[in-house]
Amino acid sequence: MSGPAALGGRRGSTGRLARSAVRGVRARTGGLTGLGWGMVVAAAVTLVVGRRYGWAELVVAACVLGVAVLVSAAMTVGRSHYAVDVDLADDAVTVGERAMGRIEVRNVGRRRLLPARIELPVGIGSASFALPSMAAGAVHEEVYAIPTTRRAVVVVGPVRSVRADPLGIARREVLWTDPVELYVHPVTVSLTGTRAGLLRDLEGQSTRSLSDDDMSFHALREYIPGDDRRSIHWRTSARTGTLMVRQFEDTRRTHTALAVSTDAEDYRHEDELELAVSTFASLGTHVIREGLEITALAGDQRLRTQTPRRLLDDCSALVAAPRAADAHDLSRVVARNAPSASMAVVMTGTVPTRADLRTSSSHLPPGLRTVFVQCDPGAELSLRTQGTLSVSTLGTVEDLPRLLRQLVTG
Repeated sequence: MSGPAALGGRRGSTGRLARSAVRGVRARTGGLTGLGWGMVVAAAVTLVVGRRYGWAELVVAACVLGVAVLVSAAMTVGRSHYAVDVDLADDAVTVGERAMGRIEVRNVGRRRLLPARIELPVGIGSASFALPSMAAGAVHEEVYAIPTTRRAVVVVGPVRSVRADPLGIARREVLWTDPVELYVHPVTVSLTGTRAGLLRDLEGQSTRSLSDDDMSFHALREYIPGDDRRSIHWRTSARTGTLMVRQFEDTRRTHTALAVSTDAEDYRHEDELELAVSTFASLGTHVIREGLEITALAGDQRLRTQTPRRLLDDCSALVAAPRAADAHDLSRVVARNAPSASMAVVMTGTVPTRADLRTSSSHLPPGLRTVFVQCDPGAELSLRTQGTLSVSTLGTVEDLPRLLRQLVTG
């Protein structure tokens, strides 16, 4: 077994094993490389010119080039009988965690196989491993590591075996596996104990506001003329000799709308976008774990919210693009996709001004509790609230619980 090979690529791990195992050949590609075809053309031209003008040197050169091409092509001929497994220890990691994988190659043929090279594409990069001569039934294993410095969906594979001549004139590739995906999730923080809806009485939790006609039973009190007789608690009334009615706490079921801008023009640099996505993912996964209603929007794209894992997977693939839905457009997107929302939180960068955000909020339904979070890495936490609109500056995702506490306490 060789040592780990580091591969470049763009926690919520489920612990599942991601595997691509194929015993048959998926695809073959082979032939001359660009250099090889150049040599063929050069050989043809020099041969024609040499024979036309009687230049023996050119004829010899053409023959040498032709022989080199033929020998190189012959070096790529032959069949390989491999069974190849590609394993990922986890199919999802958090930014900064190390993702480990393994390639196992087995000779399933009856004869010894000559040395070859296998290549493993990872994202936009690739790693190459030397495959030794293998007897029938022999197994060769390689372990590799994928640094995960940025959010991404990293495509690992397909594994291909490569036969080529030393000069790079001819090359033959055989694909042995299907690609597998590694999700690099954004960094998130735990919001346990924090009310994700940001209002004192949201997410279906009881408030201290008493009501006589809601669903959450609180206590009994004496009957007052005008009370709904359907609320009379007859058993207690018979026991005390006084009419008693049920009193309830006011409860509200909140629909939380989360949105993050995907317009590159809203962010001064990429770190602002990463902080915005981390904030968005932290809030979203908390609301989902609490079993509360949520609509998650990235630009004009609606993300999956059935489980925290699905939301994190979608967050891994988010990228900023020019002319995507910006902070101003997001208000319209929220109003269109979550018309029944009782609270909206919008993440954006530092380019939109507070005046821009106030103007954007005018496109949301009246009375909707709205919070704009401007993500500015390294900045001090700040919050300004006017009526149902709050505009905050967040410098690190670790400050998110403190921001929520400030919003909750008013």
